[in-house]
Amino acid sequence: MIGIALRTLRFHKGGFAASFVALLLGAALVIGSGGLLETGIRLAAPPARLAAAPVVVTADQRYAGTVEDVVFPERARLDAALADELAAVPGVDAAVPDVSFPAALGADGGAEATGHGWSAARLAPLRLTEGAEPATDDAVVLGDALAARSGIATGDRVTLVAGGAAHTFTVSGIAEGPGAADGLYVGDAEAARLAGHPGTADAFGVFTAPGADTGEVADALRTAVADRGATVLTGDDRGRAEDPAVLAEGEDLVPLAAAFGGLAALVTVFAVAGTVSLSLRRRRRDMALLRAVGATPRQVRRMVVAETFVLAVLATALACVPGPRVGAWLLDTFADNGVVPATIAYRSGSVPLIAGAGAALLTALGAAFAAARAAGRTRPVEALAGVTADKARFGVLRLLTALACLGGGTALAVVTAGMPGPEADSVATPAALLWTTGFALLAPVLSRAVVAALRRPVRAAGGLAGRLATLNARAGAARMAAAVTPVMLATGLALSLVYLHTTQADGAREAFDASLRADLVVTAGAGGLPLDAVEAVAEQPGVGAASAQVSALGWIEPDEPMTVSDGGEDTGPQPTEVALRGVTAGAVEETTAFHAVEGDLADLRGDTVALPTARAEGHRIGDTVPLRLGDGTRVTPVLVATVDSRRGYETALLPADVLAAHTDTGLVPQILVTAAPGTDTGDLATSLSALAADHPGLRVADRDALGSARAEQDETQASMAFLVVAMVVGYATISLVNAQILATGERRRELALHRLVGATRRQVTRMMAVESLLTAAAGIALGALTAACVLAPASLSINGTPFPHGSPLILATVLTAATALTLATTLLATRAALRTPPGTTAGA
Repeated sequence: MIGIALRTLRFHKGGFAASFVALLLGAALVIGSGGLLETGIRLAAPPARLAAAPVVVTADQRYAGTVEDVVFPERARLDAALADELAAVPGVDAAVPDVSFPAALGADGGAEATGHGWSAARLAPLRLTEGAEPATDDAVVLGDALAARSGIATGDRVTLVAGGAAHTFTVSGIAEGPGAADGLYVGDAEAARLAGHPGTADAFGVFTAPGADTGEVADALRTAVADRGATVLTGDDRGRAEDPAVLAEGEDLVPLAAAFGGLAALVTVFAVAGTVSLSLRRRRRDMALLRAVGATPRQVRRMVVAETFVLAVLATALACVPGPRVGAWLLDTFADNGVVPATIAYRSGSVPLIAGAGAALLTALGAAFAAARAAGRTRPVEALAGVTADKARFGVLRLLTALACLGGGTALAVVTAGMPGPEADSVATPAALLWTTGFALLAPVLSRAVVAALRRPVRAAGGLAGRLATLNARAGAARMAAAVTPVMLATGLALSLVYLHTTQADGAREAFDASLRADLVVTAGAGGLPLDAVEAVAEQPGVGAASAQVSALGWIEPDEPMTVSDGGEDTGPQPTEVALRGVTAGAVEETTAFHAVEGDLADLRGDTVALPTARAEGHRIGDTVPLRLGDGTRVTPVLVATVDSRRGYETALLPADVLAAHTDTGLVPQILVTAAPGTDTGDLATSLSALAADHPGLRVADRDALGSARAEQDETQASMAFLVVAMVVGYATISLVNAQILATGERRRELALHRLVGATRRQVTRMMAVESLLTAAAGIALGALTAACVLAPASLSINGTPFPHGSPLILATVLTAATALTLATTLLATRAALRTPPGTTAGA
């Protein structure tokens, strides 16, 4: 039978080509997403600026004692005095501190750069191509690309904006080397002053003594810093010290890749199963003849499995070539759009290749075995007599699996509806997988129900063609279900994923707009403005109120110590994540929508905090509240007020000077300004712009500028969401086209019989057009049902209504595209089938 299987491949090129394409694309997507998942787990970040140091010591960015792997979003720093202790460790030749700070070159804060202390130049290493090192406090060395882009040469006087102020330096040299292109280097003491975090270092590059083993030295260093909140990095992990966002944002790759891979795998399963099933249905007559000449059901199944196995091996082998490239391209796209740091390197080993290839093989063989069962167990005479009619078989295992998926989807829907809005998508995506799987497994029953509901309207509108179409759909229930499933997949996934994003974006926009009362916003480059700029703005004529705006992330710690057992169970109380905002006391209520429910926001001075009412449970006014700030620092401010916040967007308020000190820059990114009554905002903006003389790079814009910045962030997230949708739904669309072509091609003899009994080409084409529209309607109805089950609970969580937010054009586009693709592919396949003389086809 295996020999027969190999010989049959060349006689059924159309069906096998469709199965081959589905397997190839599906395996490539799964392999690519697997590589992306491995990249997110490994988080390799090859060092550039620290490449010369074999070992790097930096602060541990992970929140110790939490069940979940929590990463601090701001850079945690180490005591600069630790350098001497590190240098004393056996096998260490030197420990060089690295201090970084944001800067801008030019009085207007134009060319942005990153500054470092000159001693850190050894860590790259850098090479001076011109001039000399910065020997004085007013000397600076520029990276070659920065100098060329700015037209600056050695000996030039330049203005450097850093630490919220302008400084004049003399360019003492030009350097080249890893990480130097857009960097600048000043004296170590000057770098510490400009960084705004005196007595600390971002990291230490450790050089080993000649002959010392790097691994042994690293182990000794880990012992030395075991109680200092530090971590020791080697190899590709050293790049995490250059950019803490590798941990804070890079781990987003894991859920992103898992969601993408899960969607791709789901579509692959049904795409391959559908194409294999339809391909085999075209050959029922061949199967019947084999049974008639003595082939056993087992032999028929072996032949079908062997055919599919050959195709699957070829497809998955070829998919191993583009698969990793798909993953690398996705990572580059995510990095280009700011979703993950560009320093993360794509790392895909053998596991994604094996897993992707194995999944594709198992999918194909499972689909082939399931499709071959009916042909193998049917008696030859029945098979030959019923070539043009079939029944959709529905097994108990399939029914139980479908019910389990729908039950899981229902449970997740309940959970989603009760979650805070910003977290809804974390559960909505797996819910989409379960709903889609459940409805796809029930497609034979559901599509039959939809066709029955549409039978009368279709017959009334389509006349004889409509009557024939409904009869064909009823007689070919299994074929109809196989054609409806890819339409449902493409429609359901497109509507679910796109409207989920638009609903979340709309919820975030409404929460943002509701929290803002300011008329103007004052910003600056190079990290922001100094804290005293808030007072300078408030003193300007026409200013009613001015408040700093420092956004960060923190955690409310439990009163009892956090404990985690070795097995990860029996854990103690866990911290509660909360958004933090640094504000100015006395002005916060006039520039934002925050108002005190209890206490007084005017008391937000010193070590104080105002908690959202939803997070203040168990605390009274005057109590100390243990908080962990974004850089890992633990503080215990006094609760002076509680404030109302929209569910899911709860925000705790801190004095701006307290919170800014624990951010990367130590500066104020924005100052919100409310105009005094009767003041023209245009005139006020002009007046405030004059402060740029004392604060280089200062810019004034209206409140719409804040909305624009938020919109740009939404656009970035939208581009990623639409990229995932495009790839997954695009694959589902390809399977849709394959299914419609195969479903139509299977009926060549049936169409020929229509011609022989007197039907014209136009009548046959019209019948097939009506049937394709019926197929599209059934698929769209089931896809819309899937999307509704996903979106209704998510919308309840985000906006308090079961109806998603988003343009109706999205719905219209998806429905039109699904209908047009189904109709176009069916008509093209019908046209090709009608080219052959009916007598030739009917007698075949």
